[in-house]
Amino acid sequence: MKGHIGEFEELVLLTIAVLGDEAYGVAILEDIQQRAGRKISIGALHSTITRLDEKGFITSYMGEPTQERGGRRKRYFQLTASAKQALSEMKDLRNELWQLSNLKLTSQ
Repeated sequence: MKGHIGEFEELVLLTIAVLGDEAYGVAILEDIQQRAGRKISIGALHSTITRLDEKGFITSYMGEPTQERGGRRKRYFQLTASAKQALSEMKDLRNELWQLSNLKLTSQ
């Protein structure tokens, strides 16, 4: 693995995977806020995206200009093969730990 994946980095990577071709900054932010029920600043998201890019976990490309954005273009994000491998390893680790634990969870 190219580096440790933190909890928020994992959320961002998984959200990019969920959003697919619509994975751009505001969409990622809104999806995480809705699903996780937590407030996230755009600055925190941008810092995380920069780290993920530096780790080689994401790539980006610019979309076409849109009228709704005053002619500005959106930056879209995609997972790299390294990100998919790192997420797979993280999922395997979590599954192993859950199986080894004696923790009994109850539904509410």
